[in-house]
Amino acid sequence: MASTSVSTAASWTSIPDADLTVHRVHELLDPIEDDVWVAAACVDRISDNVDIQRTLLHNGLTRTNRAVERCKTVLTSASSTSENNAIDLLLSHFHRSHSDAQLCCLRTLLLERLDRLNTYIEICKEAPEDTTVEDDEGLAEWEDDPWAEGAESGPTSRAPRPSPSVSRPPITLATFLTADLFFLACQLATEQWFGALRALFMRHFPTLHPHRFHILDRIPEHVHPLEYRELLPALDQATGMEQVTPYKPWREELDVVELSRVRAALVTCNAPMSSSEPNALSNPLHADELTRWYKSWVDRIMNVTGMVDRALALVQHGASQGIPDLDELGEELLLLSRLVYETPNPQDIEAADDWTLAKWRTMNPSSVISAYLAYSTPEELPRDISRLVMPYIFVLEARTERNGSSDPSLPKRLLYDYILSAPLDNVAAIFEASKPTLPAAQRLIRDDEDMARLALASLYGSNSLTEWSTMSRIFECLPAWNISEDADDDAADTTVLLLGTFVVPSPSRPDVTTSDLLVFFNPLPISSLSRLLDILDVHLESGEILWRWNVPAPLSWFLRSSSEINEQRAWANRMARRAGGIEDQPKTLDDWEWLLEDMLKLSGRGDTGLAGAFGLLPRDEIARIFLSGLLSTGNFTVAKSMLSPPRKKLDLEPATVEEICLACSREFYDNASSGNYNFGEMKLAYECLDVPISSENTLKEKEFIEATSRISSFNVTSRPGIPISPIEIRITKDRLSLVSRVLSSNGDAYKHTEVILDLCCKLGFRGDAVAEVRVLAMLADTALQSEDFERAFEASERMIAKVISFQKSLPEDSEDPRLVDAKEVCWVACFQLGRQPEFDQLQKKLFLLGRALEFCPADKLHDILTAWRRLEKEDIEMRQERLTRRQNGQMASDRNVKHRKGDLTTNVAQSLRARLQEIHMPSPPLLSTPDAAALATKTFQTVAANFPFSVGSRGRSLRSDTESKGSRSSSHLRFDTEEVSAQASRVISKGIGWLIGTEGD
Repeated sequence: MASTSVSTAASWTSIPDADLTVHRVHELLDPIEDDVWVAAACVDRISDNVDIQRTLLHNGLTRTNRAVERCKTVLTSASSTSENNAIDLLLSHFHRSHSDAQLCCLRTLLLERLDRLNTYIEICKEAPEDTTVEDDEGLAEWEDDPWAEGAESGPTSRAPRPSPSVSRPPITLATFLTADLFFLACQLATEQWFGALRALFMRHFPTLHPHRFHILDRIPEHVHPLEYRELLPALDQATGMEQVTPYKPWREELDVVELSRVRAALVTCNAPMSSSEPNALSNPLHADELTRWYKSWVDRIMNVTGMVDRALALVQHGASQGIPDLDELGEELLLLSRLVYETPNPQDIEAADDWTLAKWRTMNPSSVISAYLAYSTPEELPRDISRLVMPYIFVLEARTERNGSSDPSLPKRLLYDYILSAPLDNVAAIFEASKPTLPAAQRLIRDDEDMARLALASLYGSNSLTEWSTMSRIFECLPAWNISEDADDDAADTTVLLLGTFVVPSPSRPDVTTSDLLVFFNPLPISSLSRLLDILDVHLESGEILWRWNVPAPLSWFLRSSSEINEQRAWANRMARRAGGIEDQPKTLDDWEWLLEDMLKLSGRGDTGLAGAFGLLPRDEIARIFLSGLLSTGNFTVAKSMLSPPRKKLDLEPATVEEICLACSREFYDNASSGNYNFGEMKLAYECLDVPISSENTLKEKEFIEATSRISSFNVTSRPGIPISPIEIRITKDRLSLVSRVLSSNGDAYKHTEVILDLCCKLGFRGDAVAEVRVLAMLADTALQSEDFERAFEASERMIAKVISFQKSLPEDSEDPRLVDAKEVCWVACFQLGRQPEFDQLQKKLFLLGRALEFCPADKLHDILTAWRRLEKEDIEMRQERLTRRQNGQMASDRNVKHRKGDLTTNVAQSLRARLQEIHMPSPPLLSTPDAAALATKTFQTVAANFPFSVGSRGRSLRSDTESKGSRSSSHLRFDTEEVSAQASRVISKGIGWLIGTEGD
């Protein structure tokens, strides 16, 4: 190389790329004579300026022309020889002229770059039409605002991403000229420069075709397939193979250096070659392979983005390109797209389902229909069924026909299944869109009989208690048939009976579904269906009445109770007791009269002769149930008004009214928490007895309530600290024990003799002499325990008088067991008080012991006589003291005392004599029992056991004579066993004889 060329070459290597121009390229390279150096310099220097780069490439190619001509000469001379000979000649030439080999290699690089330059220019023209970015500042704006301002809303209206402008494509020229074509294609696919990518495929097809599917995989899944539809594979219908994309190279004929012989020679001599060598075309795919690719791409779109419209567009394009077996996938995506984009949206967006193709494929038809209509309002439902559900059903029907398993009942079955499971509001909307008055083409349900069956199953299968207006809307849409009155109703009545049993819950079938009920209605003819609709009409009317009075029942209850009188009676009682609209119980007489009219209406039969909800109950029982319910609310004034003129509505016998009032009063009583009859349930129990005409039964019940209130006022407890409840008082078997509890719970209660006796009468013992005797005995005993001997004696006197009066009221020689009980209680009480040492009224004690001897049985005489003898001894000692004190001047007084004592003794003796003769007193030897003390103890224990009340610590048993020294009575006179035995012997010989007048003083 000459010095001038060296200087120019140095200038070339030192000049920056930014200062390089077309003129400078010619100015610096043209003077250099070394073709290899210039060609290498043109290959080495890469510019992002198209004009400069083109100048470099043309300049470099010009320097390789002479070498190419020499190669052509070699090839021309070897044209008649074989391929191998031609390669050998070229190798020989390249060995002789190494520079030609270098120039040929450089030429291959320059030609490839020239092709890429032309492609680059074409790519720049293929920029997206909506390119808005011109510079870096504009690019920054795009990154901050990913959505184009003013973009339309909707699932497919996402604003297109801006692409670089024509002046600045996504790849620089320098990169485009040197990078791998596969890498460039992938980047263009990622950047969504689909026009550029198409141009790249068209110009460099041999290189990119084997990698076409890898390049397509780089396209973002959210991009709409129509934007890159020209890149998608298609099917050649003639061959059944993949259609080959048209190939348009920049040069129709290959250059010399691109010939296979030249390239082989260059490779053999180890000359540097272009990195992008032409590749042989890969085999096109078969039709089924293309189908698999499209399906996999659909799955990828769905899994990554869930954008059904993109997947559908891909399948539709593939089908338009002849790809087989995409029809069914297209149907699924079309139906799924309607579910995603055309169904109503839920109010809560977060509650919306995340639909995927995999989820769709797992759903059965019923689930799909439910999903289509999940958020449809009743107003929108008929339209949504027509535009969403019916097309889906038609697709399923067509699919079964294609599969050879045609099912003509499929459309009906799926629609009917939805109706049976839908809410009543939706069912009503469907039936209103299926009225028999509408044209058949507009009706959703076109079969009148099916409408009746579906309505019966839906209504009787519903558990709703409030949607009566909706149920009526459904009924109003049903067909009306002109059926002869002579038609056979046995099938309908039998169906009702069977359903009444079937709808009863059981462990094996806790709930009955509408589908289960439809089985019963399917085989019925029109006449039976018409009869069942009449029954349904009655049941709906009855249901509305029950709902109005706040005792609603599901329609299935009417089937269950149609032959069960107990069910009807229970519901009638509930209606009467819980009566009163939705908000409150009725307050006025008019409200109660309305309720009675409705209850009687439910027990009657309408124009059709069909029984209502209470059809098995007679009218008088309805009246009884109504009165009971009215009384249970405490509206006694209303009850009296309805039982008496002028607004008498209840025609019941007085005895029936009394029976009902007594039952309601006792119900109030049993539920009362307090016995005070001035408030609460007890007050209602008392006032309820004023409703019927006064009678012995009502008075007796009122007295019992008064007695309960009085017992409660004495603070009687059932357990420590817990007052006795009214129900405990009622269930007490021995009600006299309640008197005993009153006396034991209140220390001063015994002082109110009349109150206690009145309590006894009101407890149900009015006129019962034995009960009164027992109560007086309790009073005497309680007073004795309190050492109130005067009140104890007064109670004993009244008790004795009551026994005598009761005895006189009976026939002579009567053995009435009640008299025996009264005497038993009386003599024990008299004996108790008469033998008390603390009671210092000797004459009264003698009087009590005398009455005890009069009333006691024969085997108890010995015990009482022992006490009597003791009192006699005390009396004698007292008289002796008085005689000693009054010896001087008081003889007359002593005689008077003796005379009175003699009179008393005489009177008692006469009474005892009569008593002994009456009971045939045994001979004295029989009375001289060896163990008199044991006999006395046993005898009084037997007597005391007959008391209806407990015995206290003193004066309550015969053990007072044998108490321990620590007792209060230990200081008084006691008798041991020997003394009792001696007294018994003396009684035989002297005491009894003296009492009966056979022995003197």
